[in-house]
Amino acid sequence: MTAPLEPLDQAIARELAADGRCSFTDLAERVGLSVSAVHQRVRRLEQRGVIVGYQARLDGEAIGLPLTALISLTPNDPAAPDDYPQRLEHIKEIESCYSVAGDESYILLVRVESPRALEDLLRRIREAAKVSTRTTVVLSTPFEGRSPTL
Repeated sequence: MTAPLEPLDQAIARELAADGRCSFTDLAERVGLSVSAVHQRVRRLEQRGVIVGYQARLDGEAIGLPLTALISLTPNDPAAPDDYPQRLEHIKEIESCYSVAGDESYILLVRVESPRALEDLLRRIREAAKVSTRTTVVLSTPFEGRSPTL
């Protein structure tokens, strides 16, 4: 288990989670440190794996991928190796892959352009991973991509 974050590091992480494009100058002002101290702390948070990356979040509908679905995977053969993530990592429509407890082994978050594209994606997933699937289509997303709270 890793050590809990110091209050200043928590404040820095919280600010970056809210605005990953925040400059070091603005970040220093928000948390009450010098720019060099903030830069050093951010670098240390990255090295510790607290901050794992920075990315732009895209609107699926705006980029032509309006259909979001959650796909649950159940092995056809329970004795088969648990290598589904490796079998599926090449499929670009899969945005996230979660290992879960329960009846299913994994749940995938996918985005596609149409019901027909979802049908094709399900076929490709079943063929690549040798699994059965159960799909839930997302009707709306009141919020998404929130960072863990500190």
